[in-house]
Amino acid sequence: MKVIDHINNADKPFITFEILPPVKGADIGNLFNTIDPLMEFNPPFINVTYHRAGFKFKKRTDGLLEKIWTRKRPGTVGICAAIQNKYKIDAVPHLTCGGFTKQETEDALIDLNYLGIDNVLTLRGDPANNETEFIPEQDGHHYAIDFVNQIQELNKGNFLEQGLSEGFRTNFCTGVAGYPEKHCESPNFGADLQHLKRKVQAGAEYIVTQLFFDNEKYFQFVKACRDIGITVPIIPGLKPIATQKQLTTLPRVFSCTIPGDLAKEVAKAKDNTAVKQIGSEWLVQQSKELMEYGVPCLHFYTMSKPKQCVGVAQQLL
Repeated sequence: MKVIDHINNADKPFITFEILPPVKGADIGNLFNTIDPLMEFNPPFINVTYHRAGFKFKKRTDGLLEKIWTRKRPGTVGICAAIQNKYKIDAVPHLTCGGFTKQETEDALIDLNYLGIDNVLTLRGDPANNETEFIPEQDGHHYAIDFVNQIQELNKGNFLEQGLSEGFRTNFCTGVAGYPEKHCESPNFGADLQHLKRKVQAGAEYIVTQLFFDNEKYFQFVKACRDIGITVPIIPGLKPIATQKQLTTLPRVFSCTIPGDLAKEVAKAKDNTAVKQIGSEWLVQQSKELMEYGVPCLHFYTMSKPKQCVGVAQQLL
């Protein structure tokens, strides 16, 4: 079932979760142990992140450096199939422009279609770990809108290969990312909104936001979207603060601000156990306000550490 149908058929906000694939070498049973506690809340779908390959240099015996490609967390597509098979709920794979040619993107989408996965969150993706800026693959997509356009062509039965313009039609529901505090590479908030609008006009059916801790940022973002004609559902992405270190890492990595009251309480906490309590209480109140506002759902970024999100969700039932 499509994400947009889950949203349209719901009579009240529901809770969904995002997980990471296991690190390479870990058994999928570890992942199921992460997901099992989340089933208490009957999430209609679970998102699975994608992690592109990068490379590192290894010194050889002759003194030269050897370039070695590695992927820390493979398996996004297979994990989505396993989730749908085991839990009988929908899985939403994240797919990125980075690391894929257009042909490889098409092949991945065909695999998803064969597996009965009809939702995709399309992202440009971050630069590879060895890059300072995003560099697409040769004959790959530069921007998420190009990825959205390719999916829409497949939904019409138009493939890249000439002569296959009348192939089978896929039926993907496409989501895209939105940034309440603007994307870190956008010159300004208005330009970022216009880019988002183009993705929606290209066929994106819903938006999932980058994490935020100040609901006013979300409310302002939604209003700004509506003011320029973006009408699709906007799902808030949420995460509880768990460590004092995150006061600096989260703003740097996710370009989000942490409200002064929250930052002050976290900074003076005696240990990370106290930080988790503070972070959970903040997220509970944040979630309740968002539900009263009428959000379509609450989307929790678990980072594959479900315990804190489970505790928050239990207080929202």
